[in-house]
Amino acid sequence: MGKALRLSEKWFRRGLWLVALVFAGFLIGLGGTIVGDLPKVEQPLLLDDFLDSGAATALRGQIQQAQQAEQDAQAALEQARLRHARARGATQAERETLANWLATRSATQRAEHDPEVIDRTQALDALKATELQAQQAVQAQDQALLDARQGGQAAQQRLNAMERDAHDKLAAERRRVELRVFLYRLALTLPLLAVAGWLFAKKRQGTWWPFVWGFIFFALFAFFVELVPYLPSYGGYVRYIVGIALTALVGRQAIVALNRYLERQRRAEAMPAPQRRQGLGYDLALARLAKNVCPGCERPVDLKDGKTDFCPHCGMGLFDHCGHCNARKSAFARFCQACGQAAGGVAGGYEAP
Repeated sequence: MGKALRLSEKWFRRGLWLVALVFAGFLIGLGGTIVGDLPKVEQPLLLDDFLDSGAATALRGQIQQAQQAEQDAQAALEQARLRHARARGATQAERETLANWLATRSATQRAEHDPEVIDRTQALDALKATELQAQQAVQAQDQALLDARQGGQAAQQRLNAMERDAHDKLAAERRRVELRVFLYRLALTLPLLAVAGWLFAKKRQGTWWPFVWGFIFFALFAFFVELVPYLPSYGGYVRYIVGIALTALVGRQAIVALNRYLERQRRAEAMPAPQRRQGLGYDLALARLAKNVCPGCERPVDLKDGKTDFCPHCGMGLFDHCGHCNARKSAFARFCQACGQAAGGVAGGYEAP
C-alpha cells in the first residue's frame, strides 16, 4: 500500500504516526503514575495493628524491667565478688600469720603467749565470718541475676508468641490488600482495553486515527506492562490461571476470525470476477500485487514471468491490454503506463472512481 501513496502523503502519515506515539507516551506516563499511586488508597499495615496493645505493652515493660534488673544485678554481683575476694584474701593472710605464730609458739613453749593465741584465733574466726557473708552476698546476686534473666526470657517468649500470631495475621491481610489493589488496577485497565478494542474495530481508519492508535498503544501497555507485574501470586496459581484465560480468549478469537475470513474468501471466490474487483480498494489491490499475491484470493502468483494474466487459483484477471495502444498493463491500473489512456470501461480493467 505504501508504494501507491504520494510522497508528501507518506511523510504526512509518518508525522501522524509520530503524533500517535507521542500521544501514547504521555498517556502511558499518566497511566503509570496513576497505577503506581493506587496502593496509597489502602492504609499502611504495621505489626502492632494485629497485637493486643495492652498485653504487648505490659510484656515489653516487663522485658525492659528485667533487662534493667539484670544490669543492676550484674553490677552488684561484680561488687560482691570483689568484696568476697578481699575478705578471702584477708582471711588467708591471717591464717598464714597465725600458722607462723603457732609454729614459733611450739618452738619456744612459752605459756604467756596463750592469751594471744586465743585473740588471734578469734580474729581469724571474725575474718572467716566476713568472708562467709561476702560469699553469701555473691550467691544472692547470682540468684538475682538468674531471676532477672529468666523473667526477661519468659516475657520475651510470650511476646514472641504474640508477634508470630500477629505476623500471620499481617501476612494474610497484606495478601488481601494486594488482591484489592490488583482489582483496582484491573478495574482501571480493563475498561481501557475494552475501549481500545472498540476503537480498533470501528475508528482505526477514521479521520482522527493518530489519537485512536495512540490510545490503543496506551491501553495495551497499561494492561500488559503496567498490570501484569502486579499480578498477585499465591503459589503461582493466579498468574497461570490468568495466562491460561487470556491465551484461551485470544486463541478463540483468532480461530473465529480465521474461520470468518476463510468463509468470506470462499464466498468471494464464488462471485464473478468483475463483482469481486469492485469490492477491492485501489490501494489494497496494488499493495497485494506488490507482494506477488492475487488481490482476490491472496494466494501467491508469479507476476514476473510476463505471461500470467489470470490468477490460477481463483481466475481473477490480473493483467489485460490497453484498448488504445494494446500494451499489456495491470488490470487494476487506472491509466495505461504506455500511452496514458484512462482504463475505465475497458474489459477486464479496474473501474476508475
